[in-house]
Amino acid sequence: MGKRGLLIIGVILLILGLASLVVPIPSRERAGFDAGPVSVGVDVVRKEKVHPAVSGLLIAGGVALMAIAAGKKG
Repeated sequence: MGKRGLLIIGVILLILGLASLVVPIPSRERAGFDAGPVSVGVDVVRKEKVHPAVSGLLIAGGVALMAIAAGKKG
């Protein structure tokens, strides 16, 4: 993988890491039951943030790849 590829992947990881600190990820669950033509249930939507350690790993990985790309010759 060339210098440009490492740089692009590093930037993507950095952006994903920073976004995961701020943007919650929605998850939808349905609880209920169906009895013939009757359906009773509740849709629950929860928004959970990614664990800060995962965000830190994404950011560190992105910075490391960008540093490697900047130092790589050729």
